[in-house]
Amino acid sequence: MCNSLKKLINQENAQTVQKGPLSIGDKLPDFSKKAVVGSGKGIDIVEIKHTYASEQGKWLVLFWWPKDFTFVCPTEIIEFNQIASQLAEHNTLIIGASTDSEYVHLGWRQQHPGLINLTIPMLADTSKSLAEEMGVLDNDEKVAYRATFIVDPQGKIQWLSVYPMNVGRNTDEVLRVLQALQTGELTACGWSPGEQTLTAVLETEV
Repeated sequence: MCNSLKKLINQENAQTVQKGPLSIGDKLPDFSKKAVVGSGKGIDIVEIKHTYASEQGKWLVLFWWPKDFTFVCPTEIIEFNQIASQLAEHNTLIIGASTDSEYVHLGWRQQHPGLINLTIPMLADTSKSLAEEMGVLDNDEKVAYRATFIVDPQGKIQWLSVYPMNVGRNTDEVLRVLQALQTGELTACGWSPGEQTLTAVLETEV
């Protein structure tokens, strides 16, 4: 009886251990989720799968926010929406996600003047399964961290960042890292798009 109780306690403790986020080289997990998207006819609810970008041979920026109807989150979503066209120029699609339902997303978009004209999908991970599988679900609040993933056209994660709940992200850095990755070359500290890569510099010195 004592051994059985000890085993049960150990299992419960194991379940509460915070799982770390997926890392570079890991595959984007399989998923099929509802998402709120803008269209020429207004706002629709559609199904989005993990192959959303890869089936088109494109890169993907997938960013998570903790909660709808909050304060920091809309500032980030608006900023990410503003760089969507720049991402498209670099063969990249973008998806935003939280653990709120598609109906909460819809209500928020309809209520918030800065979100009504979004062009990026708002993924609804209502079951929290994707956030958990990607290792970005907070154990205490059961909401996603401010996590950002850059995924290549083969569906592999090439970069990620995770911010605390109270700190907003910098979308310029996401753009910079994406373009650095797409060079396929060595880039120095502080490298900016348009500058020579280290690879190009080294080749001229040979």
